[in-house]
Amino acid sequence: MSPIQLQKYHDEYGIDKVNEAIRLLTYKNVSPLPKEESIGRPTLYVFRHGQTTDNADFLYSGWRDVELTEEGRRQAETLSEKLKDKKIDMLVSSDQKRAIETMNIAMAKNEHARNLEIHKDPRLRERSYGDLQGTSKLEAFLENPDTLHKQRRDYNFVPPNGESIAMVVKRVGEFLDELLPFVKENKLNVAIACSGNSIRGIRKRFENLTDEETAAVETPLGQDYAAYRVEPGQTRN
Repeated sequence: MSPIQLQKYHDEYGIDKVNEAIRLLTYKNVSPLPKEESIGRPTLYVFRHGQTTDNADFLYSGWRDVELTEEGRRQAETLSEKLKDKKIDMLVSSDQKRAIETMNIAMAKNEHARNLEIHKDPRLRERSYGDLQGTSKLEAFLENPDTLHKQRRDYNFVPPNGESIAMVVKRVGEFLDELLPFVKENKLNVAIACSGNSIRGIRKRFENLTDEETAAVETPLGQDYAAYRVEPGQTRN
């Protein structure tokens, strides 16, 4: 966020209120992601992209195809250290630049995976926020925190010309319904790069989350991964 824009918010809402809003909107440490790895069972290594320019500026990003920041690239480097020794046979990413770049950095130190083709699937895109895309979450919070919470964390809320979390979970579920039988049949370990809302669909499936838990769950930007075993019979929801 530019100093001029920040000063505008300070002048309009007061420094203390703005600083508190930034604190609440800043991504925090979250509970550790599950690591369900076992020899002989196919495993999904799932992670969120690193910080983007829209994340840094507190903007609704959605289907905007924005770049990683330097911090986002550092987060992906941290992830690459954690994944460098994993046997990974297949790479799948959202078709958005932020996920693809995160995947490239995350796999750069993995001799099994660094030269693999990245399969791009639009069903792993971030949630479309429709008319909200490019607008300020910080300003929305300062105006009415309850409205912002509904826009972001109500499972069934559909922004104008956008998607609800439920709609994202549905398309991610269709992706998993196709991927899991293939992974199971071919005994593949797969790395998946996605976004904050598309990863909710994966976590809901593998962690048996309720709709409310799915809407509330937070996943760190870039620097960690979840590992899910593909169990016998676990091919469809």
